[in-house]
Amino acid sequence: MKKKRLFGLSLLLSILTLLIEAVIALIVAVVYGFTQESPNAGGGSALFILFVPVLAVFGIAVAGALSVVLVFPTAWLSDVLGRRFGGREAWWWVPVVAAAVSFVPGVALSGGAGPVGIAVAWLLTTAALTVPALLWRSRRERVFGPVTLWGLVAVVLTAVVGGVGLATGVFPEYRPPTVTSADIVGRWSDGHGGALTFTADGRVSAVDVELDVTGTDSDATAGDGDGDGARDSCTGQGTWTYEPGTGAWSQMVDVTVDQCTFDYWNVGGTESRPALYQYIGDPDSGDLYRLTRTSGGQ
Repeated sequence: MKKKRLFGLSLLLSILTLLIEAVIALIVAVVYGFTQESPNAGGGSALFILFVPVLAVFGIAVAGALSVVLVFPTAWLSDVLGRRFGGREAWWWVPVVAAAVSFVPGVALSGGAGPVGIAVAWLLTTAALTVPALLWRSRRERVFGPVTLWGLVAVVLTAVVGGVGLATGVFPEYRPPTVTSADIVGRWSDGHGGALTFTADGRVSAVDVELDVTGTDSDATAGDGDGDGARDSCTGQGTWTYEPGTGAWSQMVDVTVDQCTFDYWNVGGTESRPALYQYIGDPDSGDLYRLTRTSGGQ
């Protein structure tokens, strides 16, 4: 009978496995992000490269904590239950225990996405916990090499499948709708009282349109700008022009209103529901002030 692996080696193996899973999940998230409406889908910040070492250290620390708090208890409890109810340790107790342990984290990760979202998050969390727990209880002596090799293969295959899927259109990449000046004419509202109304002769009317946000909530109500979440707003008359740019990502609407300072408006949304938006603060934050066409806007 082979001896169990030392706790420290099992911990390192679990950390390695969780890091591989994290990289795969990151690739999937990036590919999925390219298919979703996102103002940053056209490119990312080069500064992200500078944070890779910090993220790596943080990832190792998190993987170590998860290994001690979740992986080790799952592997240990599965062996206990196997001996208690079957007279011997059995590998199939691991996914059973992992499913029980993963329920609360899975619900939390679903972000309140509904029953289907909870079920998917629970299933994925269970699978992510089952793999390192199975390896933890494995008695194979030379396992680091195969885990590293097959982990790299899985990472590469995931990246290749994602890249090919985006390139071939199997995973349709998001693109902003291509609009014309005529498409801009009409009323665009933020849903909270702020609106821009464009006319075909190049005039625009602004009513409580946000200028600056002092809090972090882009849905803040109109105010005088002197409280948390309050915003300065603009009301007035002015002019507008549409700039098609060199493609869907570079088209913009330039709005000039007396006594108001606007940045240019980007075009987003979808073909059936276009939108105009500006960044709030740092563009990398992804916080937007968004206007959408109202029914009967033209």
